[in-house]
Amino acid sequence: MNKLVVFVVALTVNLGMAKIWTPTILSDNMVLQQNSEATIWGWTTHTSETITVIGTWNNTEVTTKAHQGVWFVKLPTPVAGGPYQVIIKGHEELRYSNVLIGEVWIASGQSNMQWSPNMGLDNAEEEVNNANYSDIRFFQVPQRKTSTPQEDTPGSWVNCTPTSMQDFSSVAYFFGRKLYKNLSVPIGLISSNWGGTPVEVWIPKEILEKDETLMQASQQIEEFEWWPNLPGTAYNGMIHPLTKFNIAGAIWYQGESNRANAKSYYKSFPLLIETWRNLWEKDFPFYFAQIAPFDYDAEKKDLKAAIVRDAQLFTMQNVANTGMAVTNDIGNLKDIHPTNKQEVGRRLALWALAKTYGVEAVTYSGPVYKEMVLKGSRIILHFDHAQNGLQMKGKTLKEFYIAGEDQVFYEAKGKIKGNTVEVYSSNVKEPKAVRFAFYDKAEPNLYNAEGLPASAFRTDDWEIKLD
Repeated sequence: MNKLVVFVVALTVNLGMAKIWTPTILSDNMVLQQNSEATIWGWTTHTSETITVIGTWNNTEVTTKAHQGVWFVKLPTPVAGGPYQVIIKGHEELRYSNVLIGEVWIASGQSNMQWSPNMGLDNAEEEVNNANYSDIRFFQVPQRKTSTPQEDTPGSWVNCTPTSMQDFSSVAYFFGRKLYKNLSVPIGLISSNWGGTPVEVWIPKEILEKDETLMQASQQIEEFEWWPNLPGTAYNGMIHPLTKFNIAGAIWYQGESNRANAKSYYKSFPLLIETWRNLWEKDFPFYFAQIAPFDYDAEKKDLKAAIVRDAQLFTMQNVANTGMAVTNDIGNLKDIHPTNKQEVGRRLALWALAKTYGVEAVTYSGPVYKEMVLKGSRIILHFDHAQNGLQMKGKTLKEFYIAGEDQVFYEAKGKIKGNTVEVYSSNVKEPKAVRFAFYDKAEPNLYNAEGLPASAFRTDDWEIKLD
């Protein structure tokens, strides 16, 4: 056998054995982001193979050449619709069927985002039985910590059915269901969460290492056998594999575990949002739940969770294209996993409907502190998102505290006057500051006219000393 024949035989064998594959986030039943460019990517054993990708919505071919076995294309997507196929051609052919075009959201955080109907949910049986939506799709990312970024994650897209929904994130489901019912487009939900995790594990380690203060703060998180505590370890295994997949935005429910280093959350949480946006190369909307009241320590009015809430409020007010769903009226002081996940998902969806999708006449936020005005021995509080007035649920306003120059806070009385609140106490003749619901287990009762609760806040910037 001469050299030419040997070469041809070897080449034929090599091509015959060539294999093409993609990450699991690309599969049957997936939802691709509408009116965008969906990245379709993968690998091949033939290092410089020519790859062609076709979406059957228009049958236009997009072609690329693999580089060292890695390939990707940008596949333009149409308006919402389907089902379609995505066809990938090389020396073998892949076909992904039942593909929808719609709106894709990532849901991430710790246990309150992870919590499924099987773990505890109001009216769970009825909600599960009614969860038949073929145009809502789920992708569950398994919990996996790794020391280096991973290019793929186990998982598959599935239709929303009672069987799949009962083990999926309740908050993500109710968020997606609200979007689906209001927008009438397919919804793709990617759930990537892990109970007990602090924010630092969701940020790449090399990003945190650039800030010595944050790295030191991350060391205050104790190590547990049930969840990771080291910077970047959840990001590496559970977020990095998704960063090429085009999304509409993210929802987030996390913060309880950062009571251990609460003051650093003013920096770490905005950093998470900035980092994810950079990794996706997209300034996508990021909506999050403010953590609910819980009796962490029955003996005193602890402020660690209050500081986390304040950092969340700070983030909403200082990071563009973010929104916060307040949960201080739907918590449970005896259960850190309150079961009214329907309302959490709905409140997050209100932000998306109003700010991302431009749905008019949607009230999406409760009252947010704007400014204070001194009036003798009283302080007048002004709010955003209260243009139609304020209301309370109950006979008297709760959880207002007022202080003078000595920085000692006394419980205060409050009166609603239109869209302002007047706060005063006989113990403080010359007030300087007000705090509202500013301790871990505070359960306030101030709302706007549309029934959304006011966020906890403080008007001062005094140093808070923690144990």
